[in-house]
Amino acid sequence: MLKFKFVAIAVFLLQGLSLVITAQQAPLIPIPVKAEYPQGFYSLPSRVIIAAPKQEALLVAVKNLTNRLENTAMRKVQMLWDANSQADLAQIRLILAKQSIPNLGNEGYTLLVNAKGIVITANKPAGLFYGIQSLLQLMPKEIESKQTVIKSAWKVPFAQITDYPRFAWRGLMLDVARHFFNKDQVKQFIDEMVAYKYNILHFHLTDDEGWRVEIKSFPNLTKKGAWNVPKVGRFTEFSKPEANEPRTQGGFFTKEDIQDIVAYAKDRFVNVMPEIDVPGHSMAAIASYPELSCTPEAVNYQVISGEPFIDWSQGHAVALQDNTLCPANEKVYTFLDKVFTEVAEMFPFEYIHMGGDECPKNYWEKNPQILALMQKENLKTPQEVQAFFTRRLEKIITSKGKKMMGWDEILEGGGLPKNTAVMSWRGIAGGVQAAKDGHEVVMTPNNHVYVDLMQGDAAIEPPVYETVRLRDSYAFNPVPEGVDAKLVKGGQANLWSEQLFTYRHLQYMLFPRAWAVSEALWSPQENRNWDNFVGRVEHHFARFDQAEKKYAPSMYDAIIKVGKNEQGQMWVELSTEVNPLSIHYSFDYSYPDNFYPAASGKVIIPKDALVMRMISYRGKEKIGRMMTVSIEDLKKRVKK
Repeated sequence: MLKFKFVAIAVFLLQGLSLVITAQQAPLIPIPVKAEYPQGFYSLPSRVIIAAPKQEALLVAVKNLTNRLENTAMRKVQMLWDANSQADLAQIRLILAKQSIPNLGNEGYTLLVNAKGIVITANKPAGLFYGIQSLLQLMPKEIESKQTVIKSAWKVPFAQITDYPRFAWRGLMLDVARHFFNKDQVKQFIDEMVAYKYNILHFHLTDDEGWRVEIKSFPNLTKKGAWNVPKVGRFTEFSKPEANEPRTQGGFFTKEDIQDIVAYAKDRFVNVMPEIDVPGHSMAAIASYPELSCTPEAVNYQVISGEPFIDWSQGHAVALQDNTLCPANEKVYTFLDKVFTEVAEMFPFEYIHMGGDECPKNYWEKNPQILALMQKENLKTPQEVQAFFTRRLEKIITSKGKKMMGWDEILEGGGLPKNTAVMSWRGIAGGVQAAKDGHEVVMTPNNHVYVDLMQGDAAIEPPVYETVRLRDSYAFNPVPEGVDAKLVKGGQANLWSEQLFTYRHLQYMLFPRAWAVSEALWSPQENRNWDNFVGRVEHHFARFDQAEKKYAPSMYDAIIKVGKNEQGQMWVELSTEVNPLSIHYSFDYSYPDNFYPAASGKVIIPKDALVMRMISYRGKEKIGRMMTVSIEDLKKRVKK
């Protein structure tokens, strides 16, 4: 009996080792619902036959697969369309089930890789599309290369996968208002989304810094509202533009551009939700049409170029210039009716996002028109004024055959129509309240999914006001306790572009945190594991290296904690998100390596030291970035 137990334990340990090894061979993100990886590989032959149903919805997905095989892997591809009698000849088979497979829904799939070849089965074309994304991730990392790669063999690990999404709403928000990204860049963004099974592009098209969509009824919105003064430095700290400085930075999408983007997204099973942010964040509209403002000085306003114009020192927005549409002006509602008529025609998705966030009310509090409106409509507070505006706008948007969605501030003031969906960004509280009130909710809490925020220490990251680490993003769970899960549509990550000056930096901020959020939205909660995720992230780093895409290695860098002991000595405690790593440091201006002291516990800062440097190693491999922090900076971090 004892011998039997020993053998059983040994087999169990070997099975565990096998799972570790095969997990390394198949590092899918997001992790599937169910996956087994038997030992073995299928080698793609030099001539690959693909059998697929000839449906228009699948053409782009199949073309992408064939392009990778032909242009990167040097395989000659032959297509068999609707060739059921010859399908057994194919090495890759894409099958639409004749009878619906339970649990897969519209986006799920099964993926089988064995000695006979590769079979992807789904109920709907979207499922086959996502199955292809997983197949590409199973292939060697070189498949991501833009150039032809010569390999002795292209091996795909054996796999038995059943997979489908946890949530229907799996979104990424792209802000093209603060910094404009052109049509080709938006298409690249869509391609990078769908590789990780996102299906909603939240398109933030208007803000104080730019109006980015052509509206035929109001040509000034793009003639004037799409342009500002180019500045280099830190956004919100730029100097105020001079009157004669050329306004050459910006751009906008024509209606034909939008049509092209929407069609491109549709071919990749992505819906595009436009956001026209009102009544705040409207300086670009007001600079174009000053009559939309309550404030007479608006005739002198210009599109913001990154200079400070909102005071946040009081914990809420106090406008130094009035960037709000006037809720008491009927011209505003005529304007919005025409704008949303054209927007609804351009975007077929069922929702339009109206913003509603961070609306300063200090100008409203003293404006005669607003005060008269409050008396007429029996509105007690400025929040109720915004709620009045929101209800008026909801009628406009629903009259276009659309549903309205807004940021969680639209709950303030009461009376929000029940069919309006709420996007909870100030933590989860707004989403919890909205669900209790019967509204559908998309969870997007800033402390987890705002991927424009710093992802590491301020000493090494581009400066932003807060930090959201990779582990914070991975901890995101769209359904908090006590909320009716049926009302949570899903969630999304938001990429605001105040600090995004190039597409390369956009990628740096987005990845790997977007991978973490994709797993929160697609994978079952019980399948998720931080250490396992880190291993898969490292594989995708290697894939991004092949694709020459940028990403942030911040998870390897030191996390710095500072304090004082009872003797008044300052200490530093260093750790990382990823283990096991060692962090080596110096105080003498030299650049440490793995022969320098490794941080352990609380390291006392020498009395006369002026600077501390640190770097992370995994064994003998340098894995983190050199970090330099002044002692003065560390002193400021000590909790008083």
